[in-house]
Amino acid sequence: MTEGTSSNDLDELDALSTEELRERAFALAHRRHDRHFFVDLVRHLPHAQESNVLDDSSGSIGEAVDELVGVWREFTGHESYGDAEPLMRARFIDYVTKHS
Repeated sequence: MTEGTSSNDLDELDALSTEELRERAFALAHRRHDRHFFVDLVRHLPHAQESNVLDDSSGSIGEAVDELVGVWREFTGHESYGDAEPLMRARFIDYVTKHS
């Protein structure tokens, strides 16, 4: 648990659907222009190794973030996380608690 995060906060986040957690984490990362958050998520998707999306030579940070969000949606089928869902939920909760 991070400083300033109570178990009630974590319980509230854990009660949210995976899609609600994703929306919160993505909105926060987008506002922070946190490309590394998106790159880390995409790296853990099964099809990511077959793609060039993790090339760090992209132009502006805003364009890079938007591209990574698009890749995320393509690889996950928008809301289908399969076996990776527990890992993704944990990453979303961790990100929101650390950066809110």
